[in-house]
Amino acid sequence: MASSVRSRPTRRAPVYLDEGRRRIGGAGLTFLLSLFTAAVIAMVALRLLGIDGDHVMVVLLAGTPFAAGGGGLLVLVAMMCRRWAVAVVALAFTACLVAAVLPRTFTAPRPYGSGPAVRVLSLDLAQGRANAADVVSLIRDQHVDVVAFQELTPSSVTALNAAGLSADMPSQLFAPGDGPTGSGIASRYPLQEVVIDPPTTFPQVTARVSLPQQRAVEVESVHVRPPTDDNTTDTWKRELDALPDPVDGAPPMILAGDFNATVDHAGLRSTLVSGYVDAASEAGQGLTPTWPTGGTLPPLLPIDHLLVDNRCPVDSFAAFDIPGSDHKAVLTQFVATIRG
Repeated sequence: MASSVRSRPTRRAPVYLDEGRRRIGGAGLTFLLSLFTAAVIAMVALRLLGIDGDHVMVVLLAGTPFAAGGGGLLVLVAMMCRRWAVAVVALAFTACLVAAVLPRTFTAPRPYGSGPAVRVLSLDLAQGRANAADVVSLIRDQHVDVVAFQELTPSSVTALNAAGLSADMPSQLFAPGDGPTGSGIASRYPLQEVVIDPPTTFPQVTARVSLPQQRAVEVESVHVRPPTDDNTTDTWKRELDALPDPVDGAPPMILAGDFNATVDHAGLRSTLVSGYVDAASEAGQGLTPTWPTGGTLPPLLPIDHLLVDNRCPVDSFAAFDIPGSDHKAVLTQFVATIRG
C-alpha cells in the first residue's frame, strides 16, 4: 500500500507581531507625527495668509526656514516608520515652505545696467559697543562708498572718527542718541539730507549721495522698532509699512539697516513688492543669518537687510562679523543706473 506524505504547513507569525513590525511605535508615535504635521500645516497657513498677526505669530514666522527643514525631517521619519498617510500630507505642506524659502539660495538673473558701481554697508553698532577700529578697517578693506549706522551713540561717533572714518568718509550726516536711538550715514561722496515723514521710534537718517557720472542714490538708515510684545508689534508693523517707496524720476532708493524682520514677514514682503529687491536674496544668500552674534549660539535670523531699488542691478552681497556688535555688518554692490 502506497503511503502519502503530507507537507507540514508553513508557520506564519501572529498577526499582532507582523503589525508591530509595520507600525513601529504604535498609536503613540502616529499621534506625535500627526501633531508635528499639524504644526507644519499651521506654518504654511500663516505664511500664505500674509498676516503677521500678534507677537507670537511674528516669532513663529521668523522661523519659517527652520520649519521647512523640520518638515523635511518629519517626512523622512514618517516614511521610515511606515506612516504613509502622514508622510504624504507632511510632504505636500513642507513643499510649500520649501518653495517659499529655497529661491533665496539661488542667484537671481542680473539685468543689464550701466552706471557707477556703488558699495553700501550697513551696521548696527549695538549702542556703541562695536569696535570702532574694526569697523573702519572693514570699510577700508571692502572699499565701501556709503555706510549706514544704527544705534549710533555720541561716544561711537568720536571713536569712529578717531579711528580714521572721517579721513575715508568726510561726508557725514549723524544723529547720535542714547541707547538704540541714534543713526547716521557716512560717505566718501557728498551727502545732502533728505527729510522723510512720518517720524519713527528710532530716527532714521536719510541722505542723497552724489555719485560720479552725474548719478545719485538716496540711502535711508533703517532701524525698525523690534516686536518684543503685542504693543510694540503694532508699532513694528506701522514702521515697516511707512518705509518709503521708490519714486519714478527720482534717484534710486536704498533701505539699509536693522529691520527686525525677515522676508517671511508680510510687512517686509510688501516693502519688496513696492519696488525693492533684497540684495542677499538676489545674490543667493538670502538665508545668511545676521543676528544675534557674539554669544554662545550661532546667528539665527537674517533681520539686517539691504533693500535696493529694483531698477538697479545687484552684483554682490556679503556679511561680516564685527567685534562688540550683536549684528553682522551687511554689504552690497549694485549699479546706479538712473541719473540724479
